[in-house]
Amino acid sequence: MAAPPHPAALTGADRAAAVEAIVARAGEACRPAAGAGVERAAARWQASDGDAAAFAGFCARHFAAGDAERSALLARLEEALRQIGGHLYEMRRSLRRWNDLVGESVAGFDEVAAAFDPAPDLSDQLYRQRLAFIALLNFDRPDLACMLREGDSWDTERWAAARVAQQFGPRIPAELADHARRTGHEASNFVARFHVPVGTMVDAKGKRWFEPDRALLAHWLVREEIKAGYGDPDGLDKQRALMWVMARQIDGTIPRSVMERQGTADWDPASNAVGGVPVEAAATVGPERYRHILAHAEVARRFDPHYPEAPTAIARKFDLAREIPEADVERLLVDLLDHPVRASLSAFLRRRIGRALEPHDIYFEDVADSRPAAELNAAVRARFADEAAFERALPQVLRGLGFPPGEADFLGTRIRVEIAKGSGHAMRPMLGEYGAWLRTNRLKDELGWDGFDTAMHELGHNLEQLCSAFFAPRPALQNVPNTACTEAFAFLYQSLAKRVLGIEDAADAQRAQDVDAVATMLAARQIAGPSLVELRMWRWIYANPGATPAALRDATLSIAAEVWDRHYAQDFGPDHARILAAYQHMVGHPLYLADYTLGHVISHQIRAHLRGRDLAAETKRICSIGRVTPDLWLRRAVGSGVDVAPLAADCAAALARLGA
Repeated sequence: MAAPPHPAALTGADRAAAVEAIVARAGEACRPAAGAGVERAAARWQASDGDAAAFAGFCARHFAAGDAERSALLARLEEALRQIGGHLYEMRRSLRRWNDLVGESVAGFDEVAAAFDPAPDLSDQLYRQRLAFIALLNFDRPDLACMLREGDSWDTERWAAARVAQQFGPRIPAELADHARRTGHEASNFVARFHVPVGTMVDAKGKRWFEPDRALLAHWLVREEIKAGYGDPDGLDKQRALMWVMARQIDGTIPRSVMERQGTADWDPASNAVGGVPVEAAATVGPERYRHILAHAEVARRFDPHYPEAPTAIARKFDLAREIPEADVERLLVDLLDHPVRASLSAFLRRRIGRALEPHDIYFEDVADSRPAAELNAAVRARFADEAAFERALPQVLRGLGFPPGEADFLGTRIRVEIAKGSGHAMRPMLGEYGAWLRTNRLKDELGWDGFDTAMHELGHNLEQLCSAFFAPRPALQNVPNTACTEAFAFLYQSLAKRVLGIEDAADAQRAQDVDAVATMLAARQIAGPSLVELRMWRWIYANPGATPAALRDATLSIAAEVWDRHYAQDFGPDHARILAAYQHMVGHPLYLADYTLGHVISHQIRAHLRGRDLAAETKRICSIGRVTPDLWLRRAVGSGVDVAPLAADCAAALARLGA
């Protein structure tokens, strides 16, 4: 392990003196708590914060001796942190708007404004100005093992105290924080702007499928166009061509001339020839996406010494952010992929699609009869002319989903709908005076099915965000435990998209539930593979410091092939594209993908729980539980912890009924 970033500023004798100063003021009964608090504060104290006498004086003055004093201090800290974090969050969100949203741009300014941070050294200032030290002196910072072991017995005040103290981690140097912010911004921009021009793309028969100016955001819209191919009689040729487009995105062999729209000659992605001339490796985009991943890794390594309790990006994601042990998540992913229901599911897909399965069929999701894209677009158009109409109708949409009029108005009027340059996104209100933001995409002159479907996903996020912001038991417990839990509600409300449009066959409730169970299992298994690939890719990164972008690309392709061959090839055949490495989240949001898989599993557990119950009331209740650990949150929400078994069992039963 690397050496601590700062030498100890206080000796053992200095710490003992601070404890005695507290005991002298507050009494002998405080000694155990004083000793623990002094150790937590001293671990972060630097010479620039003062000498030993200053430290002892600080501890004696700010130690909260009794329960009433501690409760009052906790309430003050909660509100102070809510105000600081909330206003800064809103400032940063506002400064990013021009960069993130579709609209007129001011070249040279929008990107600078998006990268501007009004409080780049906030973490250090919270220590320098003593708020962090007051919190650490008085409140414990339990680790994940402690929370998993004891958390069920804690009351809301104990949980709030833990969450307040956990906000004060290591003192990250401002230069490193700036570097991390710039790195993340550059990666996000790379992802948001990586639209592959497909106007000149031809399939194996020489057919062009898109209008000349069409470009598809990788990987999301490439994947959506692959899905749309199932509704076209000749769609298989389109799907196979787009799989080659995705393969070129993954390995970096898209011709630069295509990306830069330098001509109108046919581009055959299978042979990677433009106008019949094969493109040389030097004339392709190269492993640029892997350079951004390695930039994230370089930042992570610089953070590692500051987190002795979680000394890798992997540990910080699982133990600190996700709060589910790495081994548990990996086991869940493998259990999901290896569950015996796989055989029945694959047989169902072959019957449904009517041919032998190919790799892109992991994206198939129309368990029931699918409607052509034009029909779905028309259904959206008839209900919502554009994103503004969707925003205006949100209170009515929520009423239609069972929310009481008052709650429908309260929640629906606090959501703003916008069109993003990149993929869909939802942003929560951090303060009561602000609303939530729903960001989706659209067709040229209308919202369209893809934009609406994405909007319903983001609406689920927004409802969780609003309920957990306004109805949580305490300010420090606002929000759900981690992103997997919010993804659960996003998937839940996305599954209601056709119901909102009035085109869902609601006459057969059992059939609707069966379709949902199978579709969720398909989606969970589809993203479980990329989740495994990303986790193992990061393990490779840590095992291979100094790797080049090309080396990381080759390793990632190899890992993707291994996971495919182990878990998918028996059903979907060999994969030339290394499709499991396609997700651009790997570039823009490192180690996030497993949250989607967890979200599908948790979402099904919630949906199964909601059968026969009030959707609106249970959404509000569950999202108001507060930010405990994910496993405890789910047990309080539906009665059991995170588990693949309910989804697999419901899928197996559904397949039997649907097959019959």
